[in-house]
Amino acid sequence: MPTATAKVAARLAQGVTAKRAAVALLVAAYGAKKLYPVLRRQWAASDLGAGRGPGAGGEALGKWGPADDATASPPGVNRVFFVRLLRLLRMLFPGPLCRETGLLALHSAALASRTFLSVYVAQLDGRLARCIVRKNPRDFTWQLVQWLLIALPATFVNSAIRYLEGQLSLAFRGRLVDHAYRFYFEGQTYYRVSNMDGRLRNPDQSLTEDMVAFASSVAHLYSNLTKPVLDLIVTSYTLVSSARSKGAGTAWPSLIAGLVVCVTAKVLRSCSPKFGQLVAEEARRKGELRYMHSRVVANSEEIAFYGGHKVELSLLQKCYRELASQINVLLLERLWYVMLEQFLMKYVWSAAGLVMVAVPIITATGYSESDTEAVKQAAQEMEEKELVSMRTEAFTTARSLLNAAADATERVISSYKEVTELAGYTARVHAMFQVFQDVKRCNFRRPGELEDKAPRAGAAMKHGVRVEGPLQIKGRVVDVEQGIICENIPIITPTGDVVVSSLNIRVEEGMHLLITGPNGCGKSSLFRILGGLWPTYEGVLYKPPPHRMFYIPQRPYMSVGTLQDQVIYPDTAEDMARKGQTTADLERILDIVHLNYLVQREGGWDAVSDWKDVLSGGEKQRMGMARMFYHRPKYALLDECTSAVSIDVEGKIFQAAKDAGIALLSITHRPSLWKYHTHLLQFDGEGGWHFEKLDPAARLSLREEKQRLEQQLAGVPEMQQRFSELCQILGEGTAPEAGQV
Repeated sequence: MPTATAKVAARLAQGVTAKRAAVALLVAAYGAKKLYPVLRRQWAASDLGAGRGPGAGGEALGKWGPADDATASPPGVNRVFFVRLLRLLRMLFPGPLCRETGLLALHSAALASRTFLSVYVAQLDGRLARCIVRKNPRDFTWQLVQWLLIALPATFVNSAIRYLEGQLSLAFRGRLVDHAYRFYFEGQTYYRVSNMDGRLRNPDQSLTEDMVAFASSVAHLYSNLTKPVLDLIVTSYTLVSSARSKGAGTAWPSLIAGLVVCVTAKVLRSCSPKFGQLVAEEARRKGELRYMHSRVVANSEEIAFYGGHKVELSLLQKCYRELASQINVLLLERLWYVMLEQFLMKYVWSAAGLVMVAVPIITATGYSESDTEAVKQAAQEMEEKELVSMRTEAFTTARSLLNAAADATERVISSYKEVTELAGYTARVHAMFQVFQDVKRCNFRRPGELEDKAPRAGAAMKHGVRVEGPLQIKGRVVDVEQGIICENIPIITPTGDVVVSSLNIRVEEGMHLLITGPNGCGKSSLFRILGGLWPTYEGVLYKPPPHRMFYIPQRPYMSVGTLQDQVIYPDTAEDMARKGQTTADLERILDIVHLNYLVQREGGWDAVSDWKDVLSGGEKQRMGMARMFYHRPKYALLDECTSAVSIDVEGKIFQAAKDAGIALLSITHRPSLWKYHTHLLQFDGEGGWHFEKLDPAARLSLREEKQRLEQQLAGVPEMQQRFSELCQILGEGTAPEAGQV
């Protein structure tokens, strides 16, 4: 009898060796199948982020294709989703030898190792159960030692899987951030997305939380799909091989497994809510709530002065209620779906699993048809005690492997829910890049007009009329060295309102232009067109290149950095050294704008502070003028940039700018600055304009006369009221008789 047992054990050992070789080949084939399409795509397609030159971003954006599915298709698991995901994956994997590919290979190796360790642990469980049934403490101790020793690499592999998944998610996020930030700050996209286009209401939400969610979802979904699929293949192969080696039939268990899995998948898919749309809507409402908070932070002083905290509180509470309502809908949908999922996968599958394990053990003969007659005879002559221990080992091993296979199948089927959520994140991230591409190409969609509308043929541009449909950019911008010429240039706001239908002016060398007019007449809008922020919809604009023009707003932007950084912005210290400028030059500039005391007061050029709060309004405006003297542009666009500066100081600054050869284009309401300009562009607020040579003395005398008349007319209502009172007291009529004056 011991000889027969030894033969059976030897046969099983041979079967295990052959089984391991087959599994190794299967894993190699599986890895080749998974990696080959990725490598093939990387070799066939050029890398989105391979180019690092100035035009790299434009080439990358060009690969996004036409804007036909950015907003048309709702998030879902369909063809559009896979097209979007493929475009983003090409960005995440720029080449076959990139860091992300290496992390993916290590992650895959860790997942495969965990699968084989699970199979080995299941076999150890069966051997432990056999030793207990046979009452063999020596073998039990040895098997237990093996079980404890295998725990060390198993726990390390489990920890490595989580670590590599986190590293892969971080690498994906870094790749997305690198591309998104480069596109966002290219071609003034950051301005156009927020001011010229209405599709991305919260770009900061898309650039932060949406990209993090997408990267984490992709990394987790790969781990949640690859390991279950590999578990399912290996455990199924092991179960079938073990059953056949003992002469048990595998047809009925395989049929039961296939039927249960197919029915479960069909039921869950038909009952699955649209998680992609729900998650995308939740992310949008989170962005709305974040946007409302940012508005309160950005305008806290104005809100405090107005006492508008109740209004802002109600708006925030409304946004939160909308977000909470959407989260409740999502949780409610998940409640019933998870209940159905757990019923099918935990209880129905457990019952089916017991049948699948019991049938082979009950029908097993103890040997396979391919075994020799000696092995078959030995199996038939085994003692009942030995047969019971072997059945116990087989049952324990099969039950563990079947649980692993069921868990893997459950994760594969449950991953459909994660795929639908990934579809929502993919739609939002892809839409962000799609909008960046459209905006870079000056293809804007205005707020409230997101649907494609055909422009009205022959529609005339008139003041006060909103242009319907998409705005077509037909104008041209020509860079010249001298002068600014506007030929039939319309001034149109991003919402399509026509402020000025056609502007024709010529600013030649030596001219200094004063721009006046009522509010909303197009003064600042003209500066936005000259600065390239707004497109030229009609006509031809001749202007110097951007580096020859410098714009100074009424509220200059104070960057994060040192005091020196505030003067040279947007240059860096390296740019300053390259231009040959020194701190002595900066001190002379501060002398011109009367800010030389700042160096000593703030503690030197390298002092770092929150400059928007440290500097007063007048100091910030003079800092903006200091930047003009540092950069020395050919033309300076001054938009009420000295309204908080004293009259004597601003006069000295304007004169110094003229002496430096800087042509001034100024928007100002102070008569004291008229004398520093040679020409006048006056808007009437009704779409009209007037361009003429400026005579400061004559214009000042006319203004003084106007003020005198205003003072005289101011007393007329009081005189009329007193006249009526006297007439009432005297009992006379309030109107003079005919012929009397």
